[in-house]
Amino acid sequence: MRPDLIRVVLVDDHQIVRAGLKAVLSTAKDITIVGEGGSGKDALTLAERVDPHVIVMDLSMPDMDGLTATRELQKANARRTPTPGEPITRRVLVLTMHTEDEHLVALLEAGAGGYLLKSVADRELVDAVRTVAAGDVYVQPTAARALARGLARRDGNAEERARFEKLTDREQVVLKMVAQGFTAPEIGEHLTISPKTVDTYKQRIGEKLGLSHRSDYVKFALKLGILKNDA
Repeated sequence: MRPDLIRVVLVDDHQIVRAGLKAVLSTAKDITIVGEGGSGKDALTLAERVDPHVIVMDLSMPDMDGLTATRELQKANARRTPTPGEPITRRVLVLTMHTEDEHLVALLEAGAGGYLLKSVADRELVDAVRTVAAGDVYVQPTAARALARGLARRDGNAEERARFEKLTDREQVVLKMVAQGFTAPEIGEHLTISPKTVDTYKQRIGEKLGLSHRSDYVKFALKLGILKNDA
């Protein structure tokens, strides 16, 4: 294999999407596909197995999503000492269906090298892979505007955001559902846990964030822009 080839791993839980991405990248003589997977966990495994330069990865996947996988890949990058010929870091290019402010900010903070909408992947994927492989950041103009808005909001509530992100995933879900007005039994049914366990989560949230009444939850959620019906 030519040493100047950009080694790419494709990770998407839909095989037909991977086939489409592969077809697009196959038109570039300087890019080669060295692995495919269907989840964030596959991305971690393939990164160790085939040493790609770029991992093109879907944001929304079962088992482990793109954001979590990006964070884990960056941790792995920090621990490894590449041998001669291996990429120094494995860069991540995230694909998604939607431009979402919070995802943009979180992904770039997690270490992603770029963010590309699937709707334009047939036209921009090759350039995006080359940009990310070169160590630069690839962000489309529309996504850049969303990123600027997201960063402006994040900067205004940096302390609260940092406190929120220290909660576990389950605690974050409970916080949002409490703010949305769900009762402990309703939350328990949604998460398949007992109302008593929900109360335990609420106690932990209260200790970490200083929240006690539902009005406190609502104010906190509104401030961070997370009060949506998506729990």
